[in-house]
Amino acid sequence: MNPRIPPRIRITPESARVATLSIGKVARGSGVAIDTIRFYEREGLLPEPMRRASGYRTYDSSAVQRLRFIRRAKNLGFSLDEIRELLALSQDREHGVEAVKQRATARLADLDRRVRELNRIRRGLRELVDACPGHGAPEQCPILRALGDIRDIDES
Repeated sequence: MNPRIPPRIRITPESARVATLSIGKVARGSGVAIDTIRFYEREGLLPEPMRRASGYRTYDSSAVQRLRFIRRAKNLGFSLDEIRELLALSQDREHGVEAVKQRATARLADLDRRVRELNRIRRGLRELVDACPGHGAPEQCPILRALGDIRDIDES
């Protein structure tokens, strides 16, 4: 065994055939930046990869699939903790799908709530923009008045 390789990371002929992707290839294949891959490894979302004698990381194709899963879940608004749960649930053959649906339903309800709130804010801002003439004295601007006392702005 090579003394430069820690004992927990042993490369066998079998693992050398499986783990053949560099971190750059994994990044390109998954659409995730190299620094993000390293971050996910530190966070435990991605298993620590095998290392060559040179110390370079080597991955198998399952790393690309897992990173795509993480990226897509993030795009749907799941937090890293929620993604960690989803990854664990994906291995639960008995209750995993039910639990995943519960989490996705909760995420959807949260998104619906946020959309309603954003629409409320949009309506309010639209009313202010429509009411503002776009010229004149700042103290007459309905947008500035709605944001606070104009004297607060003058004093800063």
